[in-house]
Amino acid sequence: MRAALRVLGDLSVTAGLVVLLFCAYLLWGTGSYTAAQQALLRRELAEEIPPVGAAGDRRGEPPGPIRLGGAVAMLSIPRLGDDYRYAIVEGVDQDRLRMGPGHYPGTAMPGKIGNFVLSGHRTTYAAPFNRIDELRRGDLILVDAREARYTYRVTGKRVVDPTEIGVVAPVPGRPGREPTRALITLSTCHPEYSAAQRLIVSGELEGRADRLGRSG
Repeated sequence: MRAALRVLGDLSVTAGLVVLLFCAYLLWGTGSYTAAQQALLRRELAEEIPPVGAAGDRRGEPPGPIRLGGAVAMLSIPRLGDDYRYAIVEGVDQDRLRMGPGHYPGTAMPGKIGNFVLSGHRTTYAAPFNRIDELRRGDLILVDAREARYTYRVTGKRVVDPTEIGVVAPVPGRPGREPTRALITLSTCHPEYSAAQRLIVSGELEGRADRLGRSG
């Protein structure tokens, strides 16, 4: 009996260590992968947005189509800290969301009329949307695209069921309606460590600062 209890105890300790290591991987190991992918995406953006006044500056030209897995823009949210900056990747499938916040293909691009929809992990893979529940009405969301910086202002947040697909419509909640405003939607799992619901943060475009110095 003592031998059996000793073996059972050893197995329990081993199982506990395995679970602990797995949790550590989910929290920190996956974040290392995302950090490496973010570095690549930021480099892609840096190469396509040269410094002001550089020879051959082409930033006044409209951006071309962005490939799946390519860099869309940089996302900054002052409320979440000066160091909150993530490169947005095109696509929201599992592989793309491991790289960072993803843009829903087919939804509006930054600054355009319609709904610019982003999805991101709330836990694991650097958890870029872990703290978006802290956002309040009036907070700024900055999107640095190739042609301009777009400033959105938060208009609200809510929790919806995963089946509520109307949140990604050009006019959120009104599928089929023609959009007249430039909106942004941030979407992530709710609550943490669960996919039972979705947390939605909504915003509206407030301004644009063109990379050639023009603003509007």
